Amino acid sequence: MLLTNSFVYIIALDFSKAFDSVRHSTLMDKMAQLAMPDQVYNWIKDFFYERYHCAKFAGDISPLVDITASVVQGSGLGPAAYIVTAADLRPKCTGNSTVKFADDTYLIIPAANSHTREDEVSHVETWADRNNLHLNCAKSHEIVFRSRRLRGKADKPAPPCSVIERVNKQTILGVVVNSKLTATDHISYLLDSCSSLLHAIRVLRTHGLPSQSLKDVFHATVIGKLTYCVPAWHGFCLASDYTRLNSFLRRAVKLGYYDKQSATITDLFDDAYDAFFRKILYNKQHVIHTYLPERSDIVYTLRSRQHDKNLIPKTSDLNDRHFLIRLLYKDCY
Repeated sequence: MLLTNSFVYIIALDFSKAFDSVRHSTLMDKMAQLAMPDQVYNWIKDFFYERYHCAKFAGDISPLVDITASVVQGSGLGPAAYIVTAADLRPKCTGNSTVKFADDTYLIIPAANSHTREDEVSHVETWADRNNLHLNCAKSHEIVFRSRRLRGKADKPAPPCSVIERVNKQTILGVVVNSKLTATDHISYLLDSCSSLLHAIRVLRTHGLPSQSLKDVFHATVIGKLTYCVPAWHGFCLASDYTRLNSFLRRAVKLGYYDKQSATITDLFDDAYDAFFRKILYNKQHVIHTYLPERSDIVYTLRSRQHDKNLIPKTSDLNDRHFLIRLLYKDCY
């Protein structure tokens, strides 16, 4: 959208107790519209219906009350059931779009449709009321991304929505995204969290945990946190971000939690890219596999790569940061 618009609005929608509020009757009506065998539908219906709740206090037990809502948090069926419930939540106006992951919903509106934001929020509230959900506007946030190409030349974004606060950074599935499309805020969040983990590891050392076990704990917790979802935000790192991350690893080496011969932060990122790309490339059922370009039919010999997919044309600086393009071009750098 930023290729054709000077800025783009993203509204992160928050539904209060979403998993607990899904009405069983509404869910089953939507399930009935899916192409699934009758026995599967009946099994799901039996799973949700005839659930009861009671309270016990001072030896007394209250009467049973029928549970008519919730998708049973913690169950394997819960997230999928909520996805079915939210499947018919779509933008009201052409040109807008929504991105959903379980109960995390994001409304994306380009600058050309700035005037539709209030209508879209009202539309979501109406949908939520109809589905026994509540849109919590106090916890919903709006963030504006500006085009770098048109920075200083474009019109200013419209004022914030009347009921939703505008922010400069937003946490999306555990990754902090700021309005400048840099990873600086996410790196700060990571370093703060990892510093707290170092304190916990220090406590384990005082309790006599062996040196090798400390390194194993460091790798499982700290390194795991540093490399979480790396392909999504690594392309937005600045040189100063690499410096801060490498400084943190050097500190861990001095403390004895990380081996000197272990990989640098760049090596860790490369390993994460390779592992992620293998999962996509060799698993045709992977949700991202369909976005890979078709196999190349070129017969002459080129420099060998880890894949035989076509390279996607890079049309802008923003595209260079896209993890899929970076995966495909990784062996060409």
